Amino acid sequence: MFEGDNKREKILVLLTCCFALFMAMLDNTVVNVALPRLAHDLHAGISGLQWVVDGYVLAFASLMLTGGILGDRYGRKRTFLTGLGVFTFFSLMCGLSGTTSHLIAFRGLQGIGGALLMPGTLSILTVTFPAHERAKAIGIWAGVSGLALSLGPTLGGYLVQHVGWASVFFINVPIGILGFIVGLRTIRESRSEQARHLDIPGLALGTGALFSLTYALIEANQDSWTSPTIVTALVASVVLFVAFLQYEKRAREPMMPLHFFRIPAFSAGNTVAFSISLGMFGTFFFMSLYLQIIRGYGPFAAGLRFLPLTGMIVIAAPLAGRYASKFGSRLPMIVGPLLAGTGLLLLSRVGIATPFSRIFPVFMMMGFGMGITMTPMTAAVMNAVGAQRAGMGSAMTNTSREVGGVFGIALLGTLLTTKLKSTFSALLAPLSLPAAQKAAIVASGGHGQIDPGAIANLAPQKMNAVNHAFGLAFVDGFHIALMVAAFFLIVASIVSWRFISAGAPQREVVPGAEPVAVH
Repeated sequence: MFEGDNKREKILVLLTCCFALFMAMLDNTVVNVALPRLAHDLHAGISGLQWVVDGYVLAFASLMLTGGILGDRYGRKRTFLTGLGVFTFFSLMCGLSGTTSHLIAFRGLQGIGGALLMPGTLSILTVTFPAHERAKAIGIWAGVSGLALSLGPTLGGYLVQHVGWASVFFINVPIGILGFIVGLRTIRESRSEQARHLDIPGLALGTGALFSLTYALIEANQDSWTSPTIVTALVASVVLFVAFLQYEKRAREPMMPLHFFRIPAFSAGNTVAFSISLGMFGTFFFMSLYLQIIRGYGPFAAGLRFLPLTGMIVIAAPLAGRYASKFGSRLPMIVGPLLAGTGLLLLSRVGIATPFSRIFPVFMMMGFGMGITMTPMTAAVMNAVGAQRAGMGSAMTNTSREVGGVFGIALLGTLLTTKLKSTFSALLAPLSLPAAQKAAIVASGGHGQIDPGAIANLAPQKMNAVNHAFGLAFVDGFHIALMVAAFFLIVASIVSWRFISAGAPQREVVPGAEPVAVH
């Protein structure tokens, strides 16, 4: 497969980077099937589960651009191994967590490790393999990313069901330790002579804005939208975001060069990246809860049912890439989000007893739609910024993906919980429950599961009625969340139709941009 005297070393470097990538990508999806068990064992509500997922993705999204710059400036090997060590250690700590707050904190720190190691997996391969072998190595790297996506829910479900939820974190530890040892011995240090300076103010402002908005959206489940805490967080997010934009416009070496967004194809590509991720993360999060809490599937059975979706993504992505290289990105970027959005609208019609045979083809359609979008979307962005700025363009698109995931979990989870509580309260009215007991039942239902203690004194008939009402209320909230996600995807399709040009790929010029060296 590879040539030269250092063939063994190159293969070991490839394996190290691929295993690290596999872990970082796996943790984007593997936790979803563990959520109901986490909720039960750690007494976590829906907002707590949102933070368990978003804590990782938020840190990952905020620091991904910085991770690439640190590697270029201080050494790709050093940054990669530091990230791998941090990721592995806090994977261990996640598995040992005894409270929701500890798990959320460790997930955030795990995300920091992922953001440090992720950019290095590709840049290390770029400097390790000569030009004639590089495409092969990067092809394997991309395949591993797809494998992590497709296996995440199934592998996670198997581990949760047969070992326990902590095992989805513990599995990273031996892989991480082995990767660290092999990487320490085989990866050669490399830096960029033209590495950009760290944009600390931009990082602080951007991260602060994203965190404040995420906090407001998630915690609004517990507080009212008019509470001082939530209002302050929303105002802070707006102020910090405006300050971020103003600073980035004037910065000599901005973390996020805003002039890229003057290119229609670049802006459209990032809009699609954001929307596809919002839909994907939302689907994994809510369908996992639906399949296990409402339908009663075990973690492994629920994980298996995601295979039509993830499998179609893996199959469709390379086919769409070949199509886009010959005919351009326009058609798949219009059709893909439209199919995925239509799938979400169809899922918003499922009930508490809808057979999976009706969900299966919808999952396949959604997976195909998402799959045919991803590679053409990336190609459109790369063609828009040109080869010299491909590294920065790719990093910004990856950040848009992760931010879409953060926003999807936060916004859609809040919509689900708000609707769930209002519908649940209305459905309980005919049961004539004491006011205090009804309030306790609705509050526990708003956390995603009914507290057995809240209904322990009810007659069996009323207990069954409460459980049935909860199922109906959950599905009602689930419908609202999926319809909003579908709206974002349909908008992405319209944006692609409007701003992505037809025909074979052509390079566009960034107005007033300076070349950014890629190494």
